[in-house]
Parts: sequence; C-alpha cells; structure tokens
Amino acid sequence: MVPQKLTFSPLSRRQIEADFSGGHITSDAGVLLLREVDKQHRLTQRLAETLTDQRDARMIRHGLNTMIRQRVYGVASGYEDLNDHEALRFDQALQTATGNASTLAGKSTLCRMEQAMDRQTIVKAHELLWHHFIEQHEKPPKEIVLDFDGTDIPVHGDQPGKFFNRYYDHHCYFPLYVFCGRHLLVSYLRTSNRGDARHSWAILALLVRFIREYWPQTRIVFRGDSTSASPDCWPGAIATRWITS
Repeated sequence: MVPQKLTFSPLSRRQIEADFSGGHITSDAGVLLLREVDKQHRLTQRLAETLTDQRDARMIRHGLNTMIRQRVYGVASGYEDLNDHEALRFDQALQTATGNASTLAGKSTLCRMEQAMDRQTIVKAHELLWHHFIEQHEKPPKEIVLDFDGTDIPVHGDQPGKFFNRYYDHHCYFPLYVFCGRHLLVSYLRTSNRGDARHSWAILALLVRFIREYWPQTRIVFRGDSTSASPDCWPGAIATRWITS
C-alpha cells in the first residue's frame, strides 16, 4: 500500500512532507477566469447560436456550444494543436470551464466541426466580433483607427498551404490581423506566398460598410505598414480615399 504522506529531513524549523491526497490537479486553472469573462460577454454562446449544426441530433454527444468553448479556451490556454485535446478532454479544469462534467470531445470530433465551417460562416463569426466592438461604446467615437498587420505563424509539419517565407526565414502561415485599440476585429488566415496587402481591400470594405451602419459620422482611419501600399491590392486611390474618410 502506497503511503499517503512522506516525511523528509526538516529545513531548520520547516517540516518537509510529500502528500499524495491532492486529488485531481491541473496547471491550467486560469481557464476558469476566462470562463467568467466569457459568461459576462457571452461570446462563445453567441457564436454557437450564429453557426449551423448539420449533425443528426439523435447522434450528438458533444453540443456545438461546448465544443466551441473547448476549442476557444484551449487556444487561449496555449494549446493550438487539435492533438492536444486527446489529453485535454480529460482535464477537469477545462471540463468545468466548458460547463461539462464528463469527457470532452476528441481531436477528430473537433476537426470535423472546424472543417464544416465555410466562408460565410467565417464572415458571420467576424460580424459577431464587430457587434461586440460596437456594444463596448456608449456613444459613437469621433475617430477610430483600424490597424492592419500581418505576422507569421511557423509551420512545422505538412499542413496544406505550407510555404517558405524569405523574410521570416521559415515555413509559415501569414494571417492578417485587424485591431482597433484593444479590440480584435479580424483574424484572417493566409498563406505566406503572397504579399502583406493580400485581401486587405475586401476586408476593409466589409468593415467600413458594417461600421457605417452604426456610426455614420465617425472618421475611419486605415493604418498599415509600407507593404500595404501595393497598388496591385487596391482598386484605386479614389476608392482608398473614400473608404478611409
């Protein structure tokens, strides 16, 4: 029988003991704080209500809202790879955060959920972020600055769309992020074999059209680095001046 407590040589007046009655232990307790923030803003719940679940309800074990929380909370905790969830699905902290007291979805189930999302679904998910951005302001601001910037995400396997980028000197993806102050408005995954301004015009047009519905008088400023000035990625100087006015 394994002893419940081991006693070691003391250090001065300090007793040193090893206790094996700690129960379930996790190093990811911070996810419980994220749960409280999410409960306040209801982002994952609203996202689940926005998306369409094509599965047969009679065969479902893991609800869409639970899987979305599992995936989002996992990424926020530093577990970007779906393979991590083969162990995380048994983590009681993550189970508690997602509102599930039993084993969570495995990597294959989560992968099928993500693969079922199409372009229109991604647009709806971003519109949810934009609605949340508008809701955080009591009144329309006089001016907002939309920061467009791309950055690298290293790729270590044989993922689709893997390319070597000479600037970053490794294989990577090159997602585009759009921030307005502390608010993330766009997270758009791209391959790294194209320029920094790729699809910036289309995303800017969608953003401005949405914001104008709520803040018609707000001045919108576009800010990007020098690579965003590529003439091949913009319909023309006149349109650019209009969209940022």
